[in-house]
Amino acid sequence: MQRKHRSYVPLLGAPSIRLLSLIVHGYITLLLALNCNKLSAQDFTTFQQNDSPIISKALGFTSKHYRQLEPSLYYLSQRYANSLKNLSLPERQTRLVALAQFIDSKRNAVTDNPVIGPGCNLIGLLDPDHGLDPKEILSLAKAYSCTSTIFKKTDPSETLKNVGDKFLQSVANAVKSRDIPTTVIVLGHGLPTEIQSYHIPVDQLAKTILTAATHTDTTSSIIDLRHLTIICDDCYSADFMINLATRLTTSCSEQSLDLKQLPTLIAGTNRNCVGHADVGKKFVPHFWRDVIELFYIRQPHPTSITLGDFFGKVDNMMFGYGRSPIIQGSHVVGYRLTNPEMIQDPVVFVPLSDTELKALRATLGMKKEDACDLFLDIG
Repeated sequence: MQRKHRSYVPLLGAPSIRLLSLIVHGYITLLLALNCNKLSAQDFTTFQQNDSPIISKALGFTSKHYRQLEPSLYYLSQRYANSLKNLSLPERQTRLVALAQFIDSKRNAVTDNPVIGPGCNLIGLLDPDHGLDPKEILSLAKAYSCTSTIFKKTDPSETLKNVGDKFLQSVANAVKSRDIPTTVIVLGHGLPTEIQSYHIPVDQLAKTILTAATHTDTTSSIIDLRHLTIICDDCYSADFMINLATRLTTSCSEQSLDLKQLPTLIAGTNRNCVGHADVGKKFVPHFWRDVIELFYIRQPHPTSITLGDFFGKVDNMMFGYGRSPIIQGSHVVGYRLTNPEMIQDPVVFVPLSDTELKALRATLGMKKEDACDLFLDIG
């Protein structure tokens, strides 16, 4: 499907070699991050060429199905490289097939989990310097019968810290309200360790969440954050989410807290990737723009927007950025890479239960002393 694009720019926050000042439409002065420090895609390309054909054939998935979990499988193989490095080629591929099946089973298990729907509470944090309108979230909240609170610095008398602190307090209140599913939506600029638009370090967000969770029930050491979903659509959002989940896990261990379940984390960009946004009268990040198009502009609306909608429909729409379809007859048979800088490949990280962790460790052939993340990238 061909799509027309308005002017776009990378979301700020990317480390860069040089900066360029650009006037967009004669109205907005922006600093563009050029020549961003991104990891080479060579290893992933090698994985696609050497491993994917055999894995995909063994799984029997359609090409569309497999491509949606292929990056997750690659990053999982990198994260637990030690469990693969001493295997023969057939053993390695057998283990990768088993890991792909594990990812796919988890996708199936959570696909119907609501992210935005009746009874949900939405908390939004919008970048102060660009044309992000609160309606980008409020319209969805109204359409799907959600309560909502939006934070955006618009009053000159307020500081970024004032607004950021109010946002963090709202998150803390949501953590304490275990019976109300809450989705936090951050749109703007980011770094691997910071919500850059409001200078909120990942450690501060983690501390806010854990402090609220421990104050909810002072007689219990159990931390259960399953009612919380966090969405970030900014640069390096997957890196930020990994750092957040890791910090929550580490802090619980340091404080002898029993972390039962992490939040669900949705990132608009994959590892080491900058985000992109359309620039005109409005400044709308591509990931969130596609969410609005799929689930607000298009009619009829579903009852709720589910996790499966994010790792299925939104991911599929975003696959077209930076790639061109290869068409044979009337069918799309593949995609050609045309602009690597435009690719974001969003990510959904889900928490793992004790039973699922045990199954993953067995699939990886891990020893008892080997560390295993309490969350899983499912594409």
